Amino acid sequence: QVQLVESGGGFVQAGGSLRLSCVASGSILDINDVAWLRQPPGKERELVAAIRSGSTTYADSVTGRFTISVEKDKTTVFLRMNDLKPEDTAVYTCNAQIILRGENIWNTYWGRGTQVTVPS
Repeated sequence: QVQLVESGGGFVQAGGSLRLSCVASGSILDINDVAWLRQPPGKERELVAAIRSGSTTYADSVTGRFTISVEKDKTTVFLRMNDLKPEDTAVYTCNAQIILRGENIWNTYWGRGTQVTVPS
């Protein structure tokens, strides 16, 4: 019923930039909190950036370099990543808190992720 699809990942040299997109589609009534997370190779998944109740949060490691933003209806969430470093190499995944048409509960939906590689 709902799909979140990420795009924009790739291979970029250190110091470069990428913009990730996450598009939500389906029978969506409303979208609330949104977030980007990442899982570096061999490590646990970590929160990168989120918009929750209108406030923006960033991991310390990306503050000043990454920017999360959303379109007005929140069906598209972006993650602008500048000054990329080798330690930013990870699978980046978005999630969103969504309520579907005809339902009355919020659920969190996840995309499948997009790979970002920054060689050392």
